[in-house]
This record gives sequence, structure tokens and C-alpha cells, in this order.
Amino acid sequence: MSSQRSSKRGNMSCGLDQHYEDKVRPRIDLVDSLRALGVEKDLNLPAIAVIGDQSSGKSSVLEALSGVALPRGTGIVTRCPLVLKLKKVRDEDTWLGWLSFKDQHMELESPAEIENAILDAQMALAGQEGISHEMITLEIRSNDVPDLTLIDLPGIARVATGNQPKDIMKQIKDLIEKFIKKQETISLVVVPANIDIATTEALQMASNVDPDGYRTLGILTKPDLVDKGMEETVVKTVNNLVIPIKKGYMIVKCRGQQDINDKLTLAEALDQERMFFDESAHFRPLLEDGKATIPLLAKKLTNELVIHITNSLPQLQEELEMKLAKTTEDLKLLGDEVPLDRHEKNNFLIKKIHQYNDVLESVKRAEDDLKISGKRVYTKIRKECDTWKWLLDDKTAKTSLAEKKLRHEAVDDIRAQRGKELPGVVNNTTFESLVRKHVDELEEPALKLLKDVRDIVHSCVNTIVNRHFQRFPRLLREAEYPIEDFLKEEFQKAEEKVQSQFRMEKIVYCQDSLHIRQQGAVQQHSSVAQISDVRDMARHLNAYLTITSDRLANQVPLIVLYHVDQYISQLQNAMYAIIGRCDVEDLLGEDAKVARKRKELKERLERLKNAGKLLSKFLRSEV
Repeated sequence: MSSQRSSKRGNMSCGLDQHYEDKVRPRIDLVDSLRALGVEKDLNLPAIAVIGDQSSGKSSVLEALSGVALPRGTGIVTRCPLVLKLKKVRDEDTWLGWLSFKDQHMELESPAEIENAILDAQMALAGQEGISHEMITLEIRSNDVPDLTLIDLPGIARVATGNQPKDIMKQIKDLIEKFIKKQETISLVVVPANIDIATTEALQMASNVDPDGYRTLGILTKPDLVDKGMEETVVKTVNNLVIPIKKGYMIVKCRGQQDINDKLTLAEALDQERMFFDESAHFRPLLEDGKATIPLLAKKLTNELVIHITNSLPQLQEELEMKLAKTTEDLKLLGDEVPLDRHEKNNFLIKKIHQYNDVLESVKRAEDDLKISGKRVYTKIRKECDTWKWLLDDKTAKTSLAEKKLRHEAVDDIRAQRGKELPGVVNNTTFESLVRKHVDELEEPALKLLKDVRDIVHSCVNTIVNRHFQRFPRLLREAEYPIEDFLKEEFQKAEEKVQSQFRMEKIVYCQDSLHIRQQGAVQQHSSVAQISDVRDMARHLNAYLTITSDRLANQVPLIVLYHVDQYISQLQNAMYAIIGRCDVEDLLGEDAKVARKRKELKERLERLKNAGKLLSKFLRSEV
């Protein structure tokens, strides 16, 4: 740039004192550096996004702020998000520019190269007519620019034209919404002063995601096109009296197409802008209140961005630490990369199977660190066994209510079975009949316990095998084969043993000493008077069923747990057998999605670590 132009644009410094400038640049540089790392894929960074309807004057505002000509024209000109990094330098004769997108980086030798460079980048990213979410970054270092970073978004289209996609309006609105809905983004809404502000799509979109306007700043353009008699309405709008928003409004006058045709420079346009507001009786008060002209807009935007960054840093640091911990854990769960050497692969496979079998062993030992579906495995199994014990207790005659029930049943059965027997003689047939009836009622709940534990163990083993071998499809299939077969085999054995136990329980038997001792305990708690034969029968039944319940309370869970152990042991042996039966190269063929996911996680981890270093260094410097 020429010295003449520098002097004309010198007021773009906006009177910022040296102390303030020293505070501004590090904060903006911090966020720019984080964005350059690609951290915006993982975290929402503080930003100012510029939005507006087509032909709202958005590009003109950005041109005036940056001091360079940006692409102009009819229709959709901005077709990719453009990150505009403006960095003020001390040397008046310095102008440096860089443009980058994806893996492309180019140095710009003069402002004249910018328009075509942006158009070429958009063509590469979005094609001839499309829209892309990929960002283009334009960095300008000059004495004539403020310290500021803005994100320029496509203008809101009404209808598709030419070869544009039919849903072009939706695509653009979706892209804009992706940015402005973030709480970390300030929306800079550009609206022509000569139209009804309430009808603008851009302001409506900002209002939808920021109803109270805490993150919205309005910019009115083209004040020279306002119809006579409408100036007061424009002044009221800028003074926040029409559609109030917390950050308020400003008004600017930038180069129009005729100015460009007349080769009016950006520096000359700034002079004309100030002259326009200074000479307007309606708009001069806005200039005096600091609400008009590009230089004052630059000062306000810089101030807003710095405050916004400062307020966002504590939350940003917290989110970064959480994301870093989560990424580290996800990468750990995904496991190491498979080695290339065959010998190392074999060792790797043995290590993986050892790890899997160690976890299975912990299921048998009921170690506390093994969980499934948010609950510990043996906590679930213990709960099922406790339910079984509670059901048995409920069936026994340990309360007066249960004893009365038994007595009623005994009376009915004695009357049905009684022949010539004298009163007071206990009927053994009646006794055994009542015992078997109660035993029969317990068999179905016992088999339900077996089924519930089987489902818990099956779910647990499936979770473990997927956790360890999901990334290796062939190895996963080999590990899954025995799961169903052994499960069916072992729990079928367990079911046969449970059924056998209940068949044995129907053989009414108990050691005399045990029965007498339990009968005495029952008698001590008995308080209901009844004829001697019924009372004795109820006491015998109560005592015997208590013993039966105590026996089943342990025996059925022991059968179940024994076959759980047997099932897991068979799975462990089957996994070791895989090593000798299958080719290690086939077994360790990793799923492409897993490899891609690991690569993404590693890249994210690197980004976040670097971001953490930058953020920590900045915060230390602030202390």
C-alpha cells in the first residue's frame, strides 16, 4: 500500500491506546491459533460470524474493514465460510497476505490477488454453483487494519438460479445456523438501511437462536439510499428503539458499485463516509454517539471480540480438558495398532486373548471392577439369588399367617384322606402330599432364576468379547462361535440338575435331629390353639418346609454358579485353541472403520494436546 493510503486509513486504529492493543492481539491470536489447529472440529471457539441477505452490503463492510477488494457480483458470491484474520502491524509500509484451504497454502504479494484467489478456492471446494462447509482462511497483516477476526458466511438466497441446487436456500441457512447457534458466536447481522428491518431473513435467523439478542450486533448499510422522510426510522433503529438487541446497532456507508466503477479507493471511501455522516443533519448525532462509520465499527467489533474471548476462556479450558480425557479413554478402549511383523502379530494375538481370558476369570471371581450395562455382574446375579431366597422365605411357615394357612390345608387334606384312623394320629400321606405341593410351586421360580442368570452372563460375555475383538471381524467370529454352544450346553446341564434337585425334594427326608430341632423352634413361636392332630401336622410341615427352603436357598444358586464357572472355563480354553487352529494374519485383519476411527482419535488427541499447551501458556502469561 502507498504511504498516502496509509495516512488516509490511519484512523482505522480507532484511537486504541498501546496498553489496550497489547491486550487485544494475544487474545485474538490465541483463538486464531486454536482454529488453525483444527480444534473447532472438537470445541466451539469464540467468533464473530457475519451474516446477511443477498445484496445487503456484507461484502462492502468486510472490504472496508480489511482494506482489500473481496469478490462481488450478483447472486451467491460467498459460497464457503471465509475466515478473515486481520492483524495490525507497526510498519506503515507492510502488507502481507496468505490464503489457505484444506492442504493448500499460498502467499499473496498484493491485495489485487485476493479476489481471484478466493474465487479459485471456492471453485475447488464447492464447484461451479454449490455451497461448501469447508473453510477458506485469508490472513492480512497491515498497519491499515484493526486487530480482528471475522467469519464471512454466504448471503441468504431466496430462490435457486441457473444451475444452482434447488434446495440452495436451505443449504445456506443450514450452514449459517451451524455457526450462529453456538453460544460462543457473536452474530454480526448486516441489513440495508433502506428496507424494513423486520422483513430481513438474517435478523430473523439470529433472533431464532438468540431471542434476547445477547449475541447479536446489527449493522445498517446504504444510508445514502434511504428515502426522504424515512431517516428518523433509521435513526430509531440504530438507537435500538425498533427491534431491540442487547449489543445494539451501528450504521456505515461503504463503496457502492458506482464508486467501484469510478475507481474510488477504499481509503477515499472512508473519507467520504465520514463526510456523509458529518454533513447529514439526521445522521450526525449517530456519528457523535459513536454509532457510525467503519473505523468506529472496527473499534466496537474488536472490543466485543476481546471481551467475548476473555469471558469464554474458563469454559473453553474446562471443555478442552473433558474432551481430552474422553478422547484418551476412547483411544485406549480402541486398542493399539496391529504390528506388521508376523512374530509380533502372534505375540499381539496371545496378549489380546490373555487380556480377554483375564477378564473372563474376573467374572468367575466376581471382581468389583467388571461391569455390564452400568451394574456389576455379580451384583445382578446376587440380586437374582436374593429374590429367590425371598420367595422361599415367603413360602415357609415362619409367621402365624403362614401357619394358619398350613393348618387349613392340613385340615382339608386330613378330612379327605382319613379312614378309620383315630383323632391325633398324623397321616403321613397327607404330610408328603402337602410337602410336594409346596415343592412343586418352587420349581418354576428356580428355573426362572437359572434363565435370568444365563441372560446376565450371556450379555456380560458378549460385551467382553465385543470390547476386546470388535476391531477384528474374523477373530470376533471365532470368539463368538463357542459362546452360544457352550452356553446352551452348560445351562442345559444346570437345568437338568435343578430339575433333579426338585425331584429329590419330593422324596420327603430329613435327619431326625435336624427336624426335631427345627420343630422345637416352630413350636416356640406357635400361639394358635387347634386340635392336636392338625396342630402337629402344621408344626411338622412348618419345620420341614423351613429346612427345605434353607437347603434350596443355597443349592439352586450353587448349581447355577457352578455351571457359570464351567461355561467360562470352556470359553477360556476355546480361545487358547484358536491360536493353534487359525492363521494369525486372518485373525488380526482389522476392520477398516476401526482403523479409521483410531486415526481420527489420534489426530484429535494431538490437536487437543497442542490446544491445551497454547491455552495453558496463555493463561500462565496472564497471571
